[in-house]
Amino acid sequence: LGLDLEAVRTAPGVVLVLAARDLDEPVDLSPVHAGDEPIFASGEVRFCGQPLFVVAAETREQARRAARLARVDYTDLPAAITIEDARTLATGFVCEPLVLERGEVEAAMAEAPCRLSGRMRIGGQEHFYLEGQVALAVPGIEGEMLVWSSTQHPSETQLMVARALGLPMAAVTVRCRRLGGGFGGKETQANLFAVLAALVARRTGRPAKLRPDRDEDMILTGKRHDFLVDYEVGFDRAGRIHAVRATLAARCGYSADLSGPVTDRALFHADNAYHYPAVRLRSEPWRTHTCSNTAFRGFGGPQGVLVAERIVEEVAFATGLDPLEVRRRNLYREGDLTPYHQPIEDVPLQAILEELAERAAYAERRRAIAAFNTASPVLKKGLALTPVKFGISFTTTFLNQAGALVHVYQDGSVHLNHGGTEMGQGLFIKVAQVVAETFQIDIDNIKITATTTGKVPNTSPTAASSGSDLNGMAAKNAADQIKDR
Repeated sequence: LGLDLEAVRTAPGVVLVLAARDLDEPVDLSPVHAGDEPIFASGEVRFCGQPLFVVAAETREQARRAARLARVDYTDLPAAITIEDARTLATGFVCEPLVLERGEVEAAMAEAPCRLSGRMRIGGQEHFYLEGQVALAVPGIEGEMLVWSSTQHPSETQLMVARALGLPMAAVTVRCRRLGGGFGGKETQANLFAVLAALVARRTGRPAKLRPDRDEDMILTGKRHDFLVDYEVGFDRAGRIHAVRATLAARCGYSADLSGPVTDRALFHADNAYHYPAVRLRSEPWRTHTCSNTAFRGFGGPQGVLVAERIVEEVAFATGLDPLEVRRRNLYREGDLTPYHQPIEDVPLQAILEELAERAAYAERRRAIAAFNTASPVLKKGLALTPVKFGISFTTTFLNQAGALVHVYQDGSVHLNHGGTEMGQGLFIKVAQVVAETFQIDIDNIKITATTTGKVPNTSPTAASSGSDLNGMAAKNAADQIKDR
């Protein structure tokens, strides 16, 4: 109902205060669905912690003190905090649901000798990277902007800053030497802090740095999507699955962010390593009045795998079979079709599982555990052997590319730059090893430089377990071209 920032503007050390009404044009941070993620709330606050304004001061402490002087008048509106709330209030979806279907599901379910259904909850998760979100924007000549950002996706951060400032992407450079951890939490979520720093730097003509405290970071930024899953499975007494129906509802938050591809990937993994002869899987990406959930290690895949494993365990309990035996009997085999109609080829699952079970002495250990549990009224033990499928690389297929820049200098030293972000996974060294092997030189002769959009443009995010493959092959391609010349 009202936002009074006068006390903020007159606080000691304050140089600039920006709210939605102070911007020349609305600034949208949505990476996929344009227009659904405003940089500041205006008229309606859609989650607890949504930014209302930004304060720039001579010191960080002065800015933090000044921000607390704002006066905001609110009136409460009905809030959808959980997935059940969203269904009750009919808040709608942040993007289109996906349905994967193959076979005659209704008939197969009706004809199955046994059926069971259930519901499971899969919790969310905070990334808790050791280095929090941070950005430093430095204004340059002719309106140019240099942004040092803790980002997994420098090119997207570059695009967001350029849009916010009304600049071509070529006038914005984003650099990142390394991250103190990301896990998906800096794929899109770093953009807010980079854009705010750039807006302040543009208005003041001075470098501007933004680093939220850990509590602010956790309140502001998205998490792993939590899911509510309803499932039904038809099977026989031998533990073979005949049909599966499941609805995977996700709490996505107030905007789409990457919820579409995350919930898609959850469906792509809801079969894990098992063949469902008839299957229907549906996603429900619910809009809620919570922070916008985002990419997180596995990107929906772990949630999908959990659904498949829960179904297998339920079948095992219902039939009295060892869960590993149920897994064996339902493994994918050559020529099977996935729910997304991809034929399974070159599948060594059966042989791998058999060898693992033998080498791990699975059967003997299960017998020992059963004897222990019978004699132990309180303390219980368990053992499981589980296959895991994971889809490497991006479902947005044009992102499955990379670039590299390799210079060879007169003294034989080599300068290496590529589009990947180093965040503790050893990417820089791995790519340098590829170049060293290609040139047949010692790795000490290779100088690895910071990731920057000014050297390698239009980069893909370092995500989807693809950073080493994509950037390593790009660097090899560059080194091979030099050798050929």
